[in-house]
Amino acid sequence: MKFGKVEDPSAIDYTLPTDHIDTGKVLGKKVQPNVYIGCAKWNKADLKSFYPKGTKDELAYYATQFNSIELNATFYNNFPVETIEGWYNKTPSKFRFFPKLHQGISHWKRLKDAKEPTEIYLDGIAHLQDKLGMLFLQMPDNFGPKNWEILKAYLEEWPSGFPLALELRHTGWYDGSWNSDDLYTLLESKNITHVITDSAGRRDLLHMRLTTPTAFVRYNGANVDSDYTRLDDWFERLKSWTDAGIENIYFFVHQNHEEASPLLSAYLIRKMNEELGTSLKIPANPKEVGTQTDLFGKK
Repeated sequence: MKFGKVEDPSAIDYTLPTDHIDTGKVLGKKVQPNVYIGCAKWNKADLKSFYPKGTKDELAYYATQFNSIELNATFYNNFPVETIEGWYNKTPSKFRFFPKLHQGISHWKRLKDAKEPTEIYLDGIAHLQDKLGMLFLQMPDNFGPKNWEILKAYLEEWPSGFPLALELRHTGWYDGSWNSDDLYTLLESKNITHVITDSAGRRDLLHMRLTTPTAFVRYNGANVDSDYTRLDDWFERLKSWTDAGIENIYFFVHQNHEEASPLLSAYLIRKMNEELGTSLKIPANPKEVGTQTDLFGKK
């Protein structure tokens, strides 16, 4: 995970911002939220220590340990229907996929004249059926507020049958140089979730402005001990949003070296189970099954 990578993670202030003044208005009365926590990938090359020896089908095993996956692979490829149906068939009924829209839509077309590639993408991804959690649209770093009219036109035409989240990576959306009220009004009216990106090297993108009663968090660790204290802070924020009426929590862990991602995810899952009453499976660590010892020696 190169995005937001820094040479010295210890020099970063990881304090989470306070909630945006309008975040509370999209939350309702307290309910038990739907909680999905997972990784960005399932392949063995990245999650080296996650799979027991002899694992033949990585997705099938992954889905026994996690209830969801943030599916980055769909950013790079439009997969055949047979492949997508295979993903569906290999996973349990309660498993959910959270696919990224193809780069042809977001990075090549930059949302202009993107109706056809969007329809092609959606026609394929629809074969995830009831296991489609939420799609997310990630815009490139150089897609700033000057492109607002293009973004607006695209989102206004987004089909309501496909739950969508939006990730913006240009600092201009958040640094106060542009009035973001129109953006938030559009996201709220279209029921589009505002992705929260937490990365060491891009604190300028970290916001706490929810536009739906869903928190979609893309957490980028730095493979250091502070990754855990950062997750402690995130747990406290998710706990406060739960008390305020959050309905869905989608939390996906990334790493510079992805092999730590399942272990950090397990750490957060354990806290959610112990303090918020969820009953998510705590993923096993094949190196020391039963002890849940992670790469940094925590239990």
